[in-house]
Amino acid sequence: MIVRTAQEFGDNPVEVRETGHYTEEYVPSFVEKWDSLIDWKKRSEGEGNFFIDLLRKWGVRSVLDVATGTGFHSIRLTAAGFETVSADGSADMLARAFANGTQRGGHVLRVVQADWRWLSRDVYGKFDAIVCLGNSFTHLFAERDRRKALAEFYAMLKHDGILVLDQRNYDAMLDDGYTSNHRHYYCGEDVVVEPEYVDAGLCRMRYHFSDDSTYYLNMYPLRKDYTRTLMSDAGFQRIETYGDFQHTYRGNQPDFFVHVAEKEYRTEGEGQFRGAYGRVSDY
Repeated sequence: MIVRTAQEFGDNPVEVRETGHYTEEYVPSFVEKWDSLIDWKKRSEGEGNFFIDLLRKWGVRSVLDVATGTGFHSIRLTAAGFETVSADGSADMLARAFANGTQRGGHVLRVVQADWRWLSRDVYGKFDAIVCLGNSFTHLFAERDRRKALAEFYAMLKHDGILVLDQRNYDAMLDDGYTSNHRHYYCGEDVVVEPEYVDAGLCRMRYHFSDDSTYYLNMYPLRKDYTRTLMSDAGFQRIETYGDFQHTYRGNQPDFFVHVAEKEYRTEGEGQFRGAYGRVSDY
């Protein structure tokens, strides 16, 4: 077995635009630094109970976290009482998530390595909610891969389930240049996060740590309305978008968008649906 010790992007890194390449980017040494990049305490303060309150509002019990990473949201959701399954495409990330679960509250995470494009092959059951957080969806470079992944998410939700998916505000980055207050996502103080290269088909992010180590991630810069269209095309019925966890925002201001998409099909004129646990939604 070959253990990857360094990222490999070849002679021309900005030409690396393949969905599967992310497994080569999350090398063990980068994974080890991921928690300091996030800064769990500051991230918890930045997002508050947004996701927990959102899922409770919808009467959610079971959650599939399809981009677990080092386990930040899986552990928070498990601690809040949700039945959580934690999936990720990186075995190194899953190992770190499992260790974090036991070390941060004594939680034994149910982890599974899975590629979103074949999610139903590797993960058993259906869920009240699927969460895909941490800008993870932008690892998919081909539109067919994005559509396939969303179809898998849709299929693995119960009939009235919801998908919660976030992304960077690439609209602002592409149109106005990069700015970030790092209040909500990448809060670590010992790392500088900034794009090294951006065009319509690639955002190459640079992560430079205080020990002088540097890592990169190549991601597809999803525009907000394009993402919403893909979700609608996959069958999701109603999509709400929050900017930095706020329902009202100016388009160029948020660092991140959070999309909340309903699976349940309601015929025209039903207007309002009240689900289990007092869930209310306007159509």
